[in-house]
Amino acid sequence: MAKQKKTRKKYRGFWIFFKVQLILLVLLAAATGYYFAGGYAQTIAELKADADMLTAKSKPDTFRKGETGLVYDAKGKLLKAYKGEKDSYYLEYKDIPKIVEQAFVAVEDRKFYKHKGVDYLAILRAVIAMLRNGEVTQGGSTITQQLSRTVFLSMDKTWERKMEEIFIAQNLEKKYTKSQIMEFYLNNIYFGNGYYGIQAAANGYFSKSIDKLDLSQTVFLCAIPNNPSLYDPVRHKKNTLSRRDRMLTAMHEQGVISLSEAKAAKEEKIKLKRKKGIQKNDYVETFVNYCAIRALMKQQGFEFQYYFDSASEEKKYNKDFKKVYRDCESSLYTSGYRIYTSLDMDQQAKLQEAINVGLEGFQDVNEEGVYKLQGAGVTIDNTTGYVTAIVGGRSQEFEGYTLNRAYQSFRQPGSAIKPLLVYTPMLERGYTPDTVVVDEPIEDGPSNANGAYEGPITLRHAVKKSKNTIAWKLLDELTPVTGLSYLKAMNFTKIDPEDERLPAALGGFTIGVSPLEMAAGFAALQNDGCYREPTCIVKIEDTQGNLIYTSEADEEMKKNKKDQAEGTRIYKSNASRTMTDMLQTVMQEGTASGLGLGDMPSAGKTGTTNDNKDGWFAGYTRYFTTSIWVGYDQPAELPGLMGATYPGNIWHNYMMSIHQKMTPMSFIPYIEQKEVKMDFLE
Repeated sequence: MAKQKKTRKKYRGFWIFFKVQLILLVLLAAATGYYFAGGYAQTIAELKADADMLTAKSKPDTFRKGETGLVYDAKGKLLKAYKGEKDSYYLEYKDIPKIVEQAFVAVEDRKFYKHKGVDYLAILRAVIAMLRNGEVTQGGSTITQQLSRTVFLSMDKTWERKMEEIFIAQNLEKKYTKSQIMEFYLNNIYFGNGYYGIQAAANGYFSKSIDKLDLSQTVFLCAIPNNPSLYDPVRHKKNTLSRRDRMLTAMHEQGVISLSEAKAAKEEKIKLKRKKGIQKNDYVETFVNYCAIRALMKQQGFEFQYYFDSASEEKKYNKDFKKVYRDCESSLYTSGYRIYTSLDMDQQAKLQEAINVGLEGFQDVNEEGVYKLQGAGVTIDNTTGYVTAIVGGRSQEFEGYTLNRAYQSFRQPGSAIKPLLVYTPMLERGYTPDTVVVDEPIEDGPSNANGAYEGPITLRHAVKKSKNTIAWKLLDELTPVTGLSYLKAMNFTKIDPEDERLPAALGGFTIGVSPLEMAAGFAALQNDGCYREPTCIVKIEDTQGNLIYTSEADEEMKKNKKDQAEGTRIYKSNASRTMTDMLQTVMQEGTASGLGLGDMPSAGKTGTTNDNKDGWFAGYTRYFTTSIWVGYDQPAELPGLMGATYPGNIWHNYMMSIHQKMTPMSFIPYIEQKEVKMDFLE
């Protein structure tokens, strides 16, 4: 009986094995058929042929070259050259400290000396992830593959790019020695802030050659290339130090360094010593970089998103964003792009001067020597929607990264937000400048700036005097969610769920808004209610002059054969024109009285936060929109700071200077509607 059971188990095991093999055979046949029938065989053959050609043509000098990118202003004048320093700092293998190579092998590619260019198990994991997610979502790249991608390929996240990367890596391993591949790799990888190659990084961050750095400093540099944005030593030094420590741990575990060496290196404090005059990122440069990287990300098909339905959705987005951003940032410095911008350097100089002069009476500085009281401003061309000038702070000479408050700082907007959040939306819903509203105390509500209440007044008067009570009541009727939806539609990026409450009517936000966002919002009012994303990038060409990116505004104007870019409708046309008319009254006899531009019609709004911590002025003519912010980087009270004082005076002086030779142009009149009476007045 026992013998029969064993026999049955034996046959059952055989049939299970047979069925599994049969299923695998069928799947293999199906996959092979799909491979050929779907045209993949032809595509892969073409990719291999291209890879063969690229590597066949390559020679050691191929890995020394880096294209110089050029940036031009609105008048075609050269603004900047993007040039990595890998040519002037190229190191031969024998001159590269062994510890550099050991650090990268320990963390990036442990099988470097064993594989033939490709780690197939890592690739298999990446393929499985691709099939699961529908795109290439994880690496699996060896050092040789990373070199292939950096030198020969684009940033596309496709299976075709990945396949060609594999073919190139295999060919490189056949053509060059491991030592050569390591030499090419360490001289081409990106270390952030324009530095390519380990020697350029050592000189850039420590003002020393790589062989003069100790273990801790060396591994600190080796921590950067994994994600040059996240591990940027200038902006995110703590992140760089954390990765350095993880790398030191890995190196100890693999026997590269001793425990005592790892411990001592982790305890060492890293002090950067950057060369003067190198990589000074001023306000123009930082904004061009920001806009150019975003343009390249769009060219890659990346879709920007600011609000999410769940934490997991946001986490996935941020992960994808970082990957694409990192690739596009790297490409910006190596691909030889010709970048054409809308920046007017005459306006730029005048805006900088207006801010400097307007705040010259405040000379106090912080521990780093930065002026405590700061200002920022942005100008937008109302015809195209392009940014023509951007100033992120007062003029000071600093090495390295400069905070550009014009788009990187977010502050409470005060009453300057009322036209965008409250008044124009309510004008869409039947209000008119002559609608009568009641200015009166509100239980648990705000008081007016002067503490006085005037009873029944017109909506025009409420806007003119910036009545807090009226804005509060109107948002209560409109609902904060609806009001904030207008800001979200115009890519105000820091609207928090906690902002969905009535204090938002007065600019009481959790985080705040940037001068760039405010300028774009007010420009939409002038543009008949249509929003255009603020950018300074008109177009980007490759080294051969081929167009690889053109802005939405440029595409729209060419398509419609017009000089005016319409954009995306946010407000109804008549509501925007009505709001503009009311904001003209603000300039003539309201809170901005005395800040007008003479014969040039202008519209604008002041904004002041509690305790005079932030002052704003946002206003426009038919020609240009400019927003100005003044305040301390660390919010603090400034007696006398109101929208009409320092910000308003800066706005007035600057706008007068850029409109001097322009013909006065009136705003488009609005169509009068019947007066309405809303529920809260009853």
